[in-house]
Amino acid sequence: MKTEVSFLGHVLKNPIIPASGCYGFGYEFSEIYDINCLGSISLKGTTLLPRYGNPLPRIAECPAGLINAIGLQNPGVEKVISEEIPKLSKVYSDKVIANVGGHSTEEYVKTCSAFNDVDKVFAIELNISCPNVKGGGMAFGTDEKVAHDLVKEVKKVCTKPIIVKLSPNVTDIVKMAKAVESAGADAISLVNTFVGMRLDLRTGKPIISVKTGGYSGEGIYPIALRMVYQVSQAVSIPVIGMGGVTCAEDVLEMMQAGATCVMVGAKNLVEPFVCKQIIDDLPKVMKKYNIENLTDIIGRAHKF
Repeated sequence: MKTEVSFLGHVLKNPIIPASGCYGFGYEFSEIYDINCLGSISLKGTTLLPRYGNPLPRIAECPAGLINAIGLQNPGVEKVISEEIPKLSKVYSDKVIANVGGHSTEEYVKTCSAFNDVDKVFAIELNISCPNVKGGGMAFGTDEKVAHDLVKEVKKVCTKPIIVKLSPNVTDIVKMAKAVESAGADAISLVNTFVGMRLDLRTGKPIISVKTGGYSGEGIYPIALRMVYQVSQAVSIPVIGMGGVTCAEDVLEMMQAGATCVMVGAKNLVEPFVCKQIIDDLPKVMKKYNIENLTDIIGRAHKF
């Protein structure tokens, strides 16, 4: 069974990539299994300067998932490059994807360009869809002109391929995808989290300190799959699918909908071995469905 996929000129041993924000900087997971089994890793969201993130509490459990409002806590791009990536390089041999967030076009541009000379990073995932950061964040991902202009400016300075991570919290996801493609995006990843909230029944107070956060987990899978299907038909650049993926069968379904690679997010937080389990299960599930080569099924659903 052939699980290799080609993505942005880079060959991944399999399409499984832990999603940004759900896997730290990767090296933490090397303490429980050999992370070299992964196709790649999308690093924790990075901003120009260090961010503490939102005040506690910032996690709320939900049926079929969870809500988070971490707020892009990270040590800033300088330390990510000088400390976090070298730590990861000691335990993971393949190249990775840097995830960049920001409050302004200038911040996005400066942070992305900082990765130009980092050989370990083969692509930049531009997070224009974070629903729990005040100022910037999702604002860049809900207005197609703003998103287009941001991607255009980043492309002027960034020497790495740009993956744009789209928000599902829009009226027309296809319009957003076409807007960033026309601005020069090299690939699209979708979907990020949906805006959600939970209340404390005893007080009526929102559980999350900033009231709302990003809902992710199994509950969003069918909606995410539909968006991957729609976007991959509408654009000519590769698509990474994510949103509620928990097993090898979900991966095959995402790829048939049009995804070249598949990111696994929230499930890592409740089942830290999930990516390894999916990778171990892939050949068996491929055999069950008579699939010899994963690349053969990308976009298979578009034929019907």
